[in-house]
Amino acid sequence: MKRLILGWAMAAAAATAGRAAEPIPIEAKRKPSDKAWTTHPTWTVRHLNGCALRAEPPETGRYGGLASQTLEATGFFRTQKIGDRWWLVDPEGHPFLHVGVCSVAPRRGSDRAKEAFAARFGTETAWAEATAAQLSAHGFTGTGAWSADALLAAAPRRLAYCPIWNFMSAYGKKRGGTFQKPGHTGYPGNAIFVFDPGFEAFAAEHARSLAALKDDPWLLGHFTDNELPLYKRTLDGFLGLPEDDPGRRAADDWLRKRKGAAADPKRIDDADREAFRELVIDRYFAIVAKAIRAADPHHLILGSRFHGDEKNSPGAFRAAGRHCDVVSVNLYGAWTPDPALLANWVGWSGKPFLISEFYAKGEDSGLANTTGAGWLVKTQRDRGLFYQNFTLALLASKGCVGWHHFKYADNDPDDLSTDPSNRDANKGIVNARFEPYPAFLEQMRELNFNAAGIASWIDAGGRVYPAEGR
Repeated sequence: MKRLILGWAMAAAAATAGRAAEPIPIEAKRKPSDKAWTTHPTWTVRHLNGCALRAEPPETGRYGGLASQTLEATGFFRTQKIGDRWWLVDPEGHPFLHVGVCSVAPRRGSDRAKEAFAARFGTETAWAEATAAQLSAHGFTGTGAWSADALLAAAPRRLAYCPIWNFMSAYGKKRGGTFQKPGHTGYPGNAIFVFDPGFEAFAAEHARSLAALKDDPWLLGHFTDNELPLYKRTLDGFLGLPEDDPGRRAADDWLRKRKGAAADPKRIDDADREAFRELVIDRYFAIVAKAIRAADPHHLILGSRFHGDEKNSPGAFRAAGRHCDVVSVNLYGAWTPDPALLANWVGWSGKPFLISEFYAKGEDSGLANTTGAGWLVKTQRDRGLFYQNFTLALLASKGCVGWHHFKYADNDPDDLSTDPSNRDANKGIVNARFEPYPAFLEQMRELNFNAAGIASWIDAGGRVYPAEGR
């Protein structure tokens, strides 16, 4: 496997001379309200001395995997660890990275967007054909959550997709008690309803919707929810619920079993918190995974898109690893993902990971950029250089099987139907009028076309970062 893919990479026709020796300094703000810009060292494919780069996409099979190597073909996507690197394997048995974009959908929430869509595409069918071709031409091999999967499935150029099913938030909507927070659903006391006696039956019924997709080879897998509140102080939240709440009763019972009948909720410590959080996450995934596998035994379970301080929790990843095939993480706040943390995710879970959201916003977009979790940079080219730097760290980790840029289109300031985190930010590869950002896409394409070759170069001893560090 290593030799074959490495041979493909080294045969790529591209020059390796004249590579940059020092990282590119990019100015960015972590939050738009920050008063000062800070400078971040940024590494790109042009820094990879000895790694041949290609200007065209590699030869692939039907589903986007590398045609140069064939492993066991099961007819569906799966994972496999080869040497010390994790890969996805496509239905034909070819090694595969799921390089995607979230929210690939023809959203038209304002009159201006409707007019632009009509002028540019005319019909949703034409949009799907043009958009699938655009993504493929820039090296993307799939789409992420909240995409128009049915529309895109009819396009001549298919892409692997992964829907999100919102098991817990859908149950909360039916049960009552949830509320909207920026980017995700809120729960009383940040305590998800995992101990409710009705949740398991709801999950089994909810999963029946998956059965219609169970034989589709283009389906990568299923996201179960988005950004559940699985924070360090989860136990505190459950203990603060009303005494008759099922979650409160479960927390009280657990604490008494752990510390005795006289256990004092006011004297819990971090070890208690970590153990209870692992219990909550394990119970959630046990229920949801059982429901999914009953309806669809063929496809991958991709997790619930961790996003908070559970990213630093061994117990959270152990619990996810017991039930998921891939652990998904929405990763914000890191210019260059921490290699030690990425290694911990794989070590704790025993499974590969997928970055299900990340992005940077450009000040030159003309948008206010006051909302959204991504970095703020000055130009579209800077957005692309951030993309390269970020994803190179993922490839260097050897545990990442894909990443999803958030998202397809910019926020539309005239569309007030969206949640508060999606109002005025430059998140897209196209703007709200469906016009692409060429300077951004050029940098994305360069990385995407070379992702598998870079992985093989790293496996053969190549270093993304100099020996003396970053």
